[in-house]
Amino acid sequence: MVAWILIGLALVAVIVVSKLIHFKHLKHRLTAIFLILLLFFAYSTFSGVVKSNSIDIKTASGIFQAVKIYSSWLGLAFNNVKTITGNAIHMDWSVEGNQTLPS
Repeated sequence: MVAWILIGLALVAVIVVSKLIHFKHLKHRLTAIFLILLLFFAYSTFSGVVKSNSIDIKTASGIFQAVKIYSSWLGLAFNNVKTITGNAIHMDWSVEGNQTLPS
């Protein structure tokens, strides 16, 4: 079943990329590329979460469990990105503050 989903996603990506050639505006091309990358990100992370938790997505209860765990995983990932960004903002990025540079 996962192989058919992957084949379907690849087919959709090929169709969208072939249509990208006909887009006249750069904004539309970038939007389409962003959506394709978002789709592949969602598929790969969802399949990774399902595989690591040994969830059977052939049943309705398994799908609900997978969605619940995946949404929890996305929330934790967003929280980690938020924490890393906050820590990077509070760091001293000035050249004067860096003592490891050679004189």
